[in-house]
Order: sequence, then C-alpha cells, then structure tokens
Amino acid sequence: MKKSTHQFLSFHQARYQATLCALLVAGAANAQAPVQAPPSAAPPAVAEARPGAMARILGRTERLLVVLPATGDTAEALAERFLGRADRAWWLQGDQGGGIVPGEPLVVPLQHPNPIGFTSAGMQTVPILGYHRFGPSPSAMVVTPEQFEAHLQTLTAPGMNVLPLSALPEFLAGRSPLPPASVAITVDDGHESFYRLAFPLIKQYKLPVTLFIHTDAIGTRDFMTWEQLREVAASGLISVQAHSKTHQNLAAQPRRESDLNHRRRLEVEVQTPRKLIEQELPETKVSQFAYPHGQASAAVLDTLQRNAFELGLTARPGGNAFFQPPFLLQRSLVLGSDNLETFKARLTTRQEGQL
Repeated sequence: MKKSTHQFLSFHQARYQATLCALLVAGAANAQAPVQAPPSAAPPAVAEARPGAMARILGRTERLLVVLPATGDTAEALAERFLGRADRAWWLQGDQGGGIVPGEPLVVPLQHPNPIGFTSAGMQTVPILGYHRFGPSPSAMVVTPEQFEAHLQTLTAPGMNVLPLSALPEFLAGRSPLPPASVAITVDDGHESFYRLAFPLIKQYKLPVTLFIHTDAIGTRDFMTWEQLREVAASGLISVQAHSKTHQNLAAQPRRESDLNHRRRLEVEVQTPRKLIEQELPETKVSQFAYPHGQASAAVLDTLQRNAFELGLTARPGGNAFFQPPFLLQRSLVLGSDNLETFKARLTTRQEGQL
C-alpha cells in the first residue's frame, strides 16, 4: 500500500516528537543550558604561531583555547588559524554576533557545544526557499527580478546566513552546527528565465543556490541548455542537482503498472539525471533530489536511499530542525503573488517554546 508524503511526514514527526520531548525535559533544570548532543567530529589540529599570526595562545584544553587577539585580528582569520576553516568565524562571535576586541582574552571552542541548535527555550530551524520561474509579470509561479532582488537584499541583511544545501546532512546528523538564522535557496526545473534574470542577481549578491533540473527538458522550449548549465555551475555559486528525468509525479503508480515495473521506472527517474548531470558537469556530485510536484512515496524514498542520495525535498512548507528526516525536508515555495512581508514570514529560523 502506498503512503503519501503527508502520511510519511506525520509518521516521522510523531516519531521524533518523543525525542524532542525528552530533550525538553532534560533541559528543564537549566533553561539556558544547551542539551547534550551527539559528539562533534574530532577537533581540528591547532596551528602554532607562524610569521604574521598575531593572536597569542594563553591556554588550552581538549575542547577550547584561550587566545589574546591583537590589533588587526579578525574572526575569519582566527577561525582559519585555530579551527581550520574561516567559515567557522561565527563560533567565536556567539549567537548574537560581536567583534574581536584586541587585548581581551577570547575563548575559541574547538568543538561546538551545541551542534543541533537546541536549548530548553527553543530550537534552530532551517527554512529552505523554493523558486520556479522569473519574469516581468508576477504570478503564483513567476517572481519578478525586482521581487527577487528584494528577497536577496533581505537574505544578505546583517545576521542572516544563506548556506548551500550541502551543509544540512551534517547538521541533521547532529555532527556539525549551522550559523544562527541559516537559510537555503533552491530553484526548480531549470527554466531559461533563471539564467537570464536570476543568475545575474545571484552573482551580484554572491549567494549559494541549488538548481534542481529534470533532464528530459534541458535544451527544449524555454529551458536552459547544457552550455548555460555549465556556465552557472562554473560560477561556484550554483549547485545543479536532480529533479527527476521526466518531471512526472513519482509518488503516483498507475493501476496497470506492476510493482516491479514501478520500481524499475523509479530507478530510471533517479539514476538518469544523476548520470547526465555528472557527465555534463564533471565537477558536480549529485546527492540531492527534489521530488516532482513535491510528492514522494515509500518506493521513492527507498529508491533514493539505495542510490546513496543524501537529501530529498518536498513542497511541504516549514523549517527543518535537527530531527527532520533527511529525505523529507520541508520547503516553502516562494510565490510572485506574495508581498515582501509574506516572504519575510517564511524566514523563521528559530522555534521558540517554554515548558
């Protein structure tokens, strides 16, 4: 018997609700203390002082360093030196941000204390935005360049962090934290209007975007060509991922289609776009899948898992907390008929709650 995406979401959310309640109870004794999470990856090797490095190490343990920044030190430079990655600068600044103060001791956590973003006061959620077409006249599925630029301006405001989808698997596994107010941007189908109207703005604002394509359409009608896809992928900002071969509703099994033939068809729908994309864009690894029409079934989920995909995206609105099943990620579709306030309402990055 086939189950709808909604039924699967209800089942998994009920299953993980028990985990959520347990964490809330555990954190009740101290509303400010983060709940214990699965251990993070092994801490990076700490670089010793080198020519041109100004901060001085005052002390260390297995989990943290205390350093004394000097004039000119930045969070990015310190994170690169002590954590091995400049994009972990936010670890040094805390949830509320803040600059590096020269001459004032700074704690550098070698392992983030709360990789799942959960405290007894609430939990981090990651909204995934979904776009389709771009054009001069707004409609349900068409966003104007002016609207899109207003969205990008909102997403680049201080405190917001736009991340690639590839950052989510480690967060969902409880191994790697995400910056506060993290959001991901996706675009479906690969219409030519993305290349002509949206891509120039994405380059201007330098934000990562995942483009999901159904490969039968590439080079036809108003869809992008492989040459255009190679150009957007080469920018380093666009990750081209799979949206099936034909864009049929994969959750629907025709009455006359046997279970065996249905599974074979799903294999083709999942494997073909991966093979074509990785063949045409050799630097791309395809590990993410957006379900056509936002719908999945048990057979679809099983096909993705057997083919070693990491993420599956629905069209069910909402954010994604650490316990969201990776193959049933929620995604909020952005409509051209919405105003800017409605867009901002989709950017809820923390779900507050008190016992």
